[in-house]
Amino acid sequence: MSAVRPALAVTEFTDPACPWAWGSEPALRLLRHILEPVCRWRRVYGILFDEDDDEAPDPKAEARWYDGFIREVAVHTGAPYADRLRWLTRSSWPASAAAKAAEAQGPRVAELVLRRLRESTFAHGTPADSADGIRAAVAGVPGLDADRLLDEAGSAALRAAVAADRAEARRPAAEVVGLTGQGPHPGAAKELADGVRYALPTLVFEGPGGRVCAPGWRSFEAYLAAAARAAGGPLPTPEVPDAATALERWRTLTGPELALLTREKAPPKDAVELSTAGGPLWLHPAEQRDRRRSPGSR
Repeated sequence: MSAVRPALAVTEFTDPACPWAWGSEPALRLLRHILEPVCRWRRVYGILFDEDDDEAPDPKAEARWYDGFIREVAVHTGAPYADRLRWLTRSSWPASAAAKAAEAQGPRVAELVLRRLRESTFAHGTPADSADGIRAAVAGVPGLDADRLLDEAGSAALRAAVAADRAEARRPAAEVVGLTGQGPHPGAAKELADGVRYALPTLVFEGPGGRVCAPGWRSFEAYLAAAARAAGGPLPTPEVPDAATALERWRTLTGPELALLTREKAPPKDAVELSTAGGPLWLHPAEQRDRRRSPGSR
């Protein structure tokens, strides 16, 4: 690994229910793996579905529309998707608060909790948008105190933290406002009834080389180049893990993650396959056991 260790701050604007963010997981997982020794990574929850959004006149039709949108995004990302989205996420606040509360229990727990929250929508089609849904989604996460998570996620302090995230996401950098570019999701700031917010996902890198924004759907190489510009110097080059090591660390892998993170085409022999309409999601055997042992798990 390179001895050069530039100071680098990364802010990720995201939402557990955003299909573009879900499809970006392979690249962002690898990027976090590479930058972990040299950066501070912070997530800001942009609140894709707000509490005061107008209620859909036909919830079933709205769910079918969003299900179609997820499938359209998956054409570009290759990410798995559920056979059917049972309902449209009622609000991004509960899952965002849970993901943020998980950070107090350590970075590994926080990563696993957020991943489970994403999978509730995109692998199972049952978005974790209530306390009961969150409890079911995170059941069996190693090292997680689920009661503490739910208590803290419902606190005034966490509500204030999510509100601050929401406000920060609605103050996008000037370079992404009115942005034009090629691709299905170039990342221009999203125009809202009350202003604008960062497109989801967006990464903002800050370091000795300045601030560099990487909004929308990007390749891993584009993210890495943006990080290097902000760092103003070379980045670490860790070894690429094999499939077994990757599954041990990340607990679940999609097909695109297997290919990008490990450069392998086949999962470990003991991986447990969860079939989805958009392709397999492979679970570590321990992950499968933990989910089955936990009350209320799917």
